[in-house]
Amino acid sequence: MDLMSLLIAWLVTAVSLYLIALLSPFTGVEINDFKKALISAAVFGIVNALIRPILALIMAPATLILASSFVSFVLNVAMFALAAKLVEGFRLRWGVWSAIIGALALSFINSILFQILAQVGIR
Repeated sequence: MDLMSLLIAWLVTAVSLYLIALLSPFTGVEINDFKKALISAAVFGIVNALIRPILALIMAPATLILASSFVSFVLNVAMFALAAKLVEGFRLRWGVWSAIIGALALSFINSILFQILAQVGIR
């Protein structure tokens, strides 16, 4: 991944997190402001790059028993919750439920935003 793609992914994730926070009454995810969303997106990316592969390796036996998409979903929720735990100003009001809703919303909104960027020739 080149630097421009990395920056675009970071900004898209920050925008997605901020949108999820704006929907806080429905998601239970709270982020103080867009600056915290930028920090949260960076932490989320670092957590996904460094910790997720280790957890995926540990959960490999579960992947054989359970559907791999379920294990991937559980990892996404865990990474979302860990990022919230590490960033002051990024809160999960309903605990694991907010992490589940937030991880689903992040995947959905990121997909839409990346599709829009692809349509206009960015990325």
